[in-house]
Amino acid sequence: MIEHLSIPTPAGSFDAIAAGPADGRPVLLLHGFPEAAIEWEHQLAVLGAREYRAVAPDQRGYSPGVRPEQPAEYAMPELVGDVLAMADELGWHRFDLVGHDWGGAVAWWTAAEHPERVRSLTAVSTPHPAALAEALRTDEDQQLRSGYLTEWRQPRITERRMLDNEGEALRRMFEWRVPESHVEEYLQRLFEPGALTAALNWYRAGRPDGKIDTVPVPTMYVWGTEDVAFGSTAALATERWVTGPYRFEMLEDVTHWVPEEAADAMAALLLEQLRGS
Repeated sequence: MIEHLSIPTPAGSFDAIAAGPADGRPVLLLHGFPEAAIEWEHQLAVLGAREYRAVAPDQRGYSPGVRPEQPAEYAMPELVGDVLAMADELGWHRFDLVGHDWGGAVAWWTAAEHPERVRSLTAVSTPHPAALAEALRTDEDQQLRSGYLTEWRQPRITERRMLDNEGEALRRMFEWRVPESHVEEYLQRLFEPGALTAALNWYRAGRPDGKIDTVPVPTMYVWGTEDVAFGSTAALATERWVTGPYRFEMLEDVTHWVPEEAADAMAALLLEQLRGS
């Protein structure tokens, strides 16, 4: 069964959903934009049934209790700090970390900077940030894919465009690959005052200070061949940024929304990664 939790931290209380026994092997799953913890609903149920303790929080800006107003408060050190603070509150010294989209970026940074805390990493859709940065410098295809970033960093204009016509632009973003019940919940949340701006502040916080290092922990990277945001150049280059055991899983004809579009496949891959780590 799926449980609802509140995880208190110095930054505020994060809403979360969870499954599995309290003493099970801990797994933290991080969602992306413009989603919420429920994107991992299927994987949580599968992990819980296998005696893992799986927790998926609504991250900073998505949890009403942690919704600061300034973009700078969504910088990568704050996001990584949230992961560690939640793990500390849950009593987890080491844990398996899973992330999709922005959650994947946070997971990469957490594993690179705090490998002593991360037993294994599973990144979904989002390549290693250094591989992505290199692709943005050298690959025209990735530059075109990332063209939306300039618009999304403009305050107020983007919110208005996304929320017009009952959120039509947000609905189209999911490419009709995400369950309608989830899409409706995401939109309901993002129509709350300040919620969409908080989610977009992840894009407006600016680039992380410093360079990200290689990742030494066992890592699996899952990428769909039809991902509109991340092309093959960064996906294939990601292995150069992992020094631990590495596994690359390419899902044919799957888009950016892997955890929901290919829910069973994602759950099976995740179980294999956890058993082998």
